[in-house]
Amino acid sequence: MEREAATAAPSGGELPQSDRVWTIPNILSMLRLAGVPLFLWLLLGPREDVLAIIVLAVGGFTDWLDGKLARWLNQGSKLGAMLDPAADRLYILATLIAFGIREILPWWVILALVGRELVLGLSLLVLRRYGYGPFEVHYTGKAATFVLLYAFPFLLGADGTSALAEVVRPIAYGFTIWGVLLYLWAGVLYLIQLAAAIRKGKVPGALAGA
Repeated sequence: MEREAATAAPSGGELPQSDRVWTIPNILSMLRLAGVPLFLWLLLGPREDVLAIIVLAVGGFTDWLDGKLARWLNQGSKLGAMLDPAADRLYILATLIAFGIREILPWWVILALVGRELVLGLSLLVLRRYGYGPFEVHYTGKAATFVLLYAFPFLLGADGTSALAEVVRPIAYGFTIWGVLLYLWAGVLYLIQLAAAIRKGKVPGALAGA
């Protein structure tokens, strides 16, 4: 789960950040990152889709758990604020690559989502050039990531001609369309923040990623 990066004392649910590395939330984020190559290999090597879904589910659970633990144990950290969204993005990128190679998703959808990441990456460079911090997190981006990570297992289940695939397919397409639209709209909202930050001469908060 994405965390808001805050430098002040906790207020209204904000989580203070430290320079600590070896915290329980950070270890969970590192384990989730280590699962990305395993997940990709399972999809493209032996094509063990069930095991790949299990890896993705474990990653999703630790994504939720490390955010909760960071707050419960007061272990928010700058490293965690970077690792958490990085793991989400890598899972999404790995899945998109695998789905493109296996022809589960059309390449135009994949290119649209990857293009969104490239545009936002360039936007962060612009902010840094002007001496600003990253974007402020908004819940549209969080919801988009959540929906996409749920859509991927359904898409795997829909890949085939079995009776189960026929049942799962409309659910998979519904989650995918919803997730893609939210993900792209979240990108537009971040670009609006970029324009407002440059126009007003300040950046509205900090981004943990979405």
